[in-house]
Amino acid sequence: MTIGPVQLVVLGFPDPDFHGAIIEELERLRETNTIRVIDALAVHKDVDGAIEVAHLSNISDEEAIELGSKIGALIGLGIEGEEGMAAGAVAGAEAAADGIEAFSDEDAWDVLADIPDGTAAALLLLEHRWAIPLRDAVAATGGFRLADSFISPLDLIAIGLVTADEAEQLHALETPTPSHT
Repeated sequence: MTIGPVQLVVLGFPDPDFHGAIIEELERLRETNTIRVIDALAVHKDVDGAIEVAHLSNISDEEAIELGSKIGALIGLGIEGEEGMAAGAVAGAEAAADGIEAFSDEDAWDVLADIPDGTAAALLLLEHRWAIPLRDAVAATGGFRLADSFISPLDLIAIGLVTADEAEQLHALETPTPSHT
């Protein structure tokens, strides 16, 4: 199976009541083969920083069994308690034993620390199916990925893609309100 580039997206919410519109859009993107949701978790952090985790996904039961909790293993979150965390550690150790160098602790992204206390987050592990032909074309010409990042709408003003008013509106959509920071 060819797998496309995979991205972990962390979306913040003021409370853990996720609305159906997000799942509907993920389903639409899956049906058009634009993305595949590899795994999705809902994380709620209470005001004291205690964490509750639940699966939030539009993947089938068969895919869920096949994939397990990939986000939990990726970020070191034991979705299945200590057994899940131990399984992730074993999988990482086996990959390292096979000569695959995983990222170091210095490179690690502490996703859970980025979630403010008293809020919720949806963690989506997405495969970008649309990018497979592009990635393969780049590789066929000897190219490789150096870096990638989403660009803030505020940075788009300088290159003329949006007006200052449009950038402010888009930036407001992408950032938390003062009561949730």
